[in-house]
Amino acid sequence: VLTGVEGVQSQSITVDRQMKRYHVPRVAFVNKCDRSGANPLRVAVMLKEKLNHNPCVMQIPIGLEDKLEGVVDLIKMKAYYFKGENGDDMIETEIPDNLKDQAQEYREKLVDCCADFNDEVMEKAMEGNYNDIPEELLKSTIRKATIDLAMTPVFMGSAHKNIGIQKLLDGVADYLPDP
Repeated sequence: VLTGVEGVQSQSITVDRQMKRYHVPRVAFVNKCDRSGANPLRVAVMLKEKLNHNPCVMQIPIGLEDKLEGVVDLIKMKAYYFKGENGDDMIETEIPDNLKDQAQEYREKLVDCCADFNDEVMEKAMEGNYNDIPEELLKSTIRKATIDLAMTPVFMGSAHKNIGIQKLLDGVADYLPDP
């Protein structure tokens, strides 16, 4: 768990060192994206620079700081809004027009990240078919790379407002080893 404002801090480095020592697969959650100065995409870059991870952004935020409403899932290419008293109601919709270009850009980065671990994904990426890759193929590729400690899927949201938590839990089930 990293904060959207500070990013990778000293305790993150300590925890990461222990996880590497014991070969523990991980996903990253960039929390507090509702706080002033939050930049979860910068934090994903910090994972590479400070911890030498291969971060793979799984989502982009819909709004930031006090305008955070949800996330765009780059696997499903759908927008998820979290409504209700405690953000319990997850609503799936189409990606807002103002985020379609950014979502496509990060979808291509996600596919390129997966292409390093799966020849079928690589072939489709080289053909430019970034949106024609089956969801299950991407998920299985990400799961294998995560368990092999070769990739760190990056999720984002706000635990305080319960934004993105359901998608994070789906990611834990999809990409981490079965207990």
